[in-house]
Amino acid sequence: MNLMKKLSSRSFFVFNLVLIGVIFGFSIAFLSISCTNTRNVSIARAQERSPVVIPQDALAVAEGLQTTFNAIADKVLPSVVEVKTVTVQRQRAPGFPGPGPGFPGIPWDFFFGPRGERGDEGPDREFRSQGMGSGIIIMQNRDVYYVLTNDHVIDRTTEILIGTLSGREYPAEIVGRDPRRDLAVLSFRSSESFPIAVLGDSDTVRVGDWAIAMGNPLGAQFSFSVTKGIVSAVGRTGGPGGNINDFIQTDASINQGNSGGPLVNIRGEVIGINTWIASNIGGGSVGLGFAIPINNAKRVSEEIIRTGTVSDGWLGVSLLDPDRNLLAALNLTGRRGAFASQVFLGSPAYAGGIRAGDFITAVDGNEIRNANHLTQTVGNLRPGDRAVFTVIRDGASTDFNIRIDARTDEVAAESRRLWPGVMVVPITDENRAGFRLPENAQGLHVVQVIPETPAAIVGLQRGDIITAVNDISVADLPSFYRAIRDATARELWFSFTRGENNLDSLRFRR
Repeated sequence: MNLMKKLSSRSFFVFNLVLIGVIFGFSIAFLSISCTNTRNVSIARAQERSPVVIPQDALAVAEGLQTTFNAIADKVLPSVVEVKTVTVQRQRAPGFPGPGPGFPGIPWDFFFGPRGERGDEGPDREFRSQGMGSGIIIMQNRDVYYVLTNDHVIDRTTEILIGTLSGREYPAEIVGRDPRRDLAVLSFRSSESFPIAVLGDSDTVRVGDWAIAMGNPLGAQFSFSVTKGIVSAVGRTGGPGGNINDFIQTDASINQGNSGGPLVNIRGEVIGINTWIASNIGGGSVGLGFAIPINNAKRVSEEIIRTGTVSDGWLGVSLLDPDRNLLAALNLTGRRGAFASQVFLGSPAYAGGIRAGDFITAVDGNEIRNANHLTQTVGNLRPGDRAVFTVIRDGASTDFNIRIDARTDEVAAESRRLWPGVMVVPITDENRAGFRLPENAQGLHVVQVIPETPAAIVGLQRGDIITAVNDISVADLPSFYRAIRDATARELWFSFTRGENNLDSLRFRR
């Protein structure tokens, strides 16, 4: 009896445990279903309402601008191309000493080909390097398309391929180059039809305008990219490689590979050719990109397509941008222009009346900002054109009507024709200490003598102190350049001090 009671109590205990487990399991399942249903309801409710409320008028403006960018990309990108280049260089591979590579009876040529001229050198090897740039189709003549790009993109290249948005590639030829402006024109043939880019007017570009850059940054992986920004500045100078352009500055992202691609305005017109960036050591974009104004490229590209070359105008002066101290010494404080420190004898400038020491402020009534601006302005004139140059001389403004000649690298580098061939600065307390001149030094300190010029031939040296020109005392820059100007038609000599010695130079006769 006691045993039955014990069994009954144990069974009851087990039954209770089972019952509790079943109830607990149903509870968990119910809670799980309830949670799932609650989550689904929450998701449904989140989908029913917009997370952000945007005013319709603002949304319409944003969508309108977005549609504009879409349309610009659709319109211009088919005119953008990849410029793929291959540069081939031949170098002599290192060789091995001795008659062969270490296997008696086996000739050298069996392993390495013909030996070089020297017994310890291997044969010439061909090294191929690939490059990538961008370009824009600007003209068509039947099945020939012309592409505008940067000169540095195709410099020293052996092979050029044009890649299009459609994915096709075409061999290209160089039509002509303009290294001074970093521009080049390529051509390729195709039966496929490509749109011609619309060239805008870069003279109307203003700071704050929209700017859209297109091209192939960092190679084929990111080809036909579009970035946007604004025009940050205009009239920038100081491009790499002696580039004579003024530049449009933009914060639209530009990287290596974008060179030669178009900078486009909000109307889809090309306003510039992306050319260079200012960046940190890493070389990436930091929002300082520069494009050649398209107006600088129009004449160049047209002339290259027509003749294969570019003919720049030549004035025949050596220019510099005077700092505030030099402007003050010339009594030109606050004036803008370019200072003619030297004049080429027999040049258009010399024949037309411009002399060393003249300060050029305008060409045909258009203000000249600086030396680079004057170089660009003269370069854009055609040989044979006449232009009026306004100069300040001895405090007075004078106009000279000058016929421009054609510029050649040879004539521009012929320094022996520069007159007078010496650069001087007035002696002040500041530069007396900087150049370690005697406290009682008076006159003009020679800071440069150009080789083979009259000043070099008569024996002037850097560090000399000029006290007279042709026996006319000179105490400041205006008197120095007056004496130089008066001496141009005759002979030229200098009185100067060198150390503790007072000397007269040799005499230069033209």
